[in-house]
Amino acid sequence: MSQSRTTLSDYRAALTTPDIARPVFSSVLARLPIAMIGLSALLYVQRETGSFATAGLVSASGLVGVALGAVAQGRLIDRFGPTRPLLAVSALFSGAMVALTLAIESHAATPVLVLLGGGIGVTEPMAGSASRALWSRVVSTESTHNAALSYEAISMESFFILGPGLAGLLVAAPWPGTGMVAGGVCMVTGACLFALSPVVRAWGPAPDEHRSLLGALASPGMRTVAVAVLGFGVVIGFIEVAVPGAATKAGQPTLGGVLLSLLSVSSVAFGVAFSLRPWPRRMSLRLPVLLAMFGALVALSAWPSTLWGLALTLFAGGALITPQSATHSVAIETVAPKGTAAEAFGWVLTAATLGIAIGQSVSGYLVERYGPPASFLAAAAAGISIAAVVWLLRGTVRPVAHRRPIPQLVD
Repeated sequence: MSQSRTTLSDYRAALTTPDIARPVFSSVLARLPIAMIGLSALLYVQRETGSFATAGLVSASGLVGVALGAVAQGRLIDRFGPTRPLLAVSALFSGAMVALTLAIESHAATPVLVLLGGGIGVTEPMAGSASRALWSRVVSTESTHNAALSYEAISMESFFILGPGLAGLLVAAPWPGTGMVAGGVCMVTGACLFALSPVVRAWGPAPDEHRSLLGALASPGMRTVAVAVLGFGVVIGFIEVAVPGAATKAGQPTLGGVLLSLLSVSSVAFGVAFSLRPWPRRMSLRLPVLLAMFGALVALSAWPSTLWGLALTLFAGGALITPQSATHSVAIETVAPKGTAAEAFGWVLTAATLGIAIGQSVSGYLVERYGPPASFLAAAAAGISIAAVVWLLRGTVRPVAHRRPIPQLVD
């Protein structure tokens, strides 16, 4: 079936929807530090303990915590509405942030720091999941809804550009914990403002009904989307280790972060253009095709012999990041069971985080033993292989029972 095309006027209509200004602004505050807190914590721990190993463990435990907390919070948001869960986890997150800060300052044992780092991840307020799920309640047309979800993906990429830069600047402040605490305050403030917005408070608890223990994953289509997101995360994980490795090998280790930022820059730049004319038109084909193309473009980064050449290939590969993020968001609106939108977004975050962890761990070994080119080629092979699995499962990407079909998502 044909797709209703998204236009710039659809973006304007989404962002000027009545009563949406406050949730949009507050969700920006809540999500801005999402790529800042973990890095700030890593730099803070390293400054205080002098150990990159300890800092890495604390950062990794935070990622694991986010992966676990995203699904649990999403399920609570679907069941009770966003207000009470977000306010509750914001309070817990504030406590965990204070505890970790005091532990770092007192040079607590590594296991204590790792445990508290995981606590911060588990209690990190998932305002992003609630914000994405909110759009289906406040907009009425498919094109406006798709524009809203594209805005969510594009804005998230923007935060991944700004976050690391802010963390790098604030770690140079007189107190190295400034970035971590400032990010935490910004996240809590945004989450609370979002939770208390009138349109969000009107969400309310869901009616009592039978719910599968699998939640959103009860849908075969949702499981297929999770596999696609996992593959996306795996490729990103490979890149995040291979690029700094290539910069270090070239004798310019400080350029690793700059090169990685090119991925987000081209992603944001291309994201809007892609949303105006998405391809392939069928969602069941778009998921595997974009992932396979992403893997193929990443393979090009194995050939440049200079950092300039690597920069060009990374800029090209980054163009497919936001299109995939937006595709995942739109897909789950159709494949997720009724009443599980926030949990479904949580599974997307969990799958991406798990994929990144897998990619980083394997990439580190390959970079150490065989060099960055081997890691880029492995990233491509992993992405294309997982895309093949998604292709075989493409028939599951269709509207689930009791959900209104969206024409552009079905074969």
